[in-house]
Amino acid sequence: MRRRDFITLIGGAAAWPLTARAQQPSKPPTIGFLGSATSSLSSEWVAAFVKRLREHGWIEGRTVAIEYRWAEGRTERAAEIAAEFVRMKVDVIITHSTPSVIATKQATSTIPIVFASAGDPVGTGLVENLARPGGNVTGLSIQAAETTGKRLELLREALHPLSRLAIMGNGDNRAVVGEMREMQAAARTLGLEATTFEIRRSEDIAPTFEKLKGRFDALYIPAEPLAFTYRKRIGFLALAGHLPTMFGSSEYVDAGGLMSYGPNFPDLYRRAADFVDKILRGEKPAEMPVEQPTKFDLVVNVTTAEALGLTLPTTFLARADEVIE
Repeated sequence: MRRRDFITLIGGAAAWPLTARAQQPSKPPTIGFLGSATSSLSSEWVAAFVKRLREHGWIEGRTVAIEYRWAEGRTERAAEIAAEFVRMKVDVIITHSTPSVIATKQATSTIPIVFASAGDPVGTGLVENLARPGGNVTGLSIQAAETTGKRLELLREALHPLSRLAIMGNGDNRAVVGEMREMQAAARTLGLEATTFEIRRSEDIAPTFEKLKGRFDALYIPAEPLAFTYRKRIGFLALAGHLPTMFGSSEYVDAGGLMSYGPNFPDLYRRAADFVDKILRGEKPAEMPVEQPTKFDLVVNVTTAEALGLTLPTTFLARADEVIE
């Protein structure tokens, strides 16, 4: 064998593993999905998210991997999941609700984080400002405090006269505390008596309803993971106590609540997938402006109204985006 041929053969043999390695498919990126509630309660949101990813070309199990974890309404569990995702070195984390986003941000300053919803991302320190977040976090702000006045107006229209309002929310959720404060202020300007009750765990829900019995005309509950996880229990207790309820998302009304007004959460998750797509293609969350909802729904459960002995104005029902019968 000639020397030149020998060198070529050896060189080719040495290069082969590198060439073969280069031709092997690269590992698909991984999305860490931190659900604040449970899998069954969030299935519609997940479906909207995955469908939109597919439209962008990210096929679960083929071009992208998704690791799902569920906090079941517990902030401490969200922190554990966030730490797990950091250890797994996922490429991006998607979550929602202020406590879960805060827990995730505390776990990592490098992995991009997308929130499908957060009550007040600037006020709670999630981002520097809405136009230029400046860190590893971006997403969709529901600006919950800004819609409380609208919810109170709708509640008054449906239940006129309304004089005594109870407000119940998770005292450990900074965004919820701010929203309850806004609702109390809005009630005062309208001459209503508004009283706030804080809950922090599922065991607080039933005792709080005992305190409400016979004292109030209606109950307002901000949308957040603890209340969302136990929304069926809340709907049952409110009905048993003959207490009309107003919520921030339609899922509570599906579970027996009277009415809700707020952003469409499946649509928020659909738009969150747009953020994830851009990040997976190289864009930086620091330069991606926080967006706001564009689709709001008024949903009314007339079956619950009948059970409460209420006759809702026909003009009010005509304005509803969805009437559950």
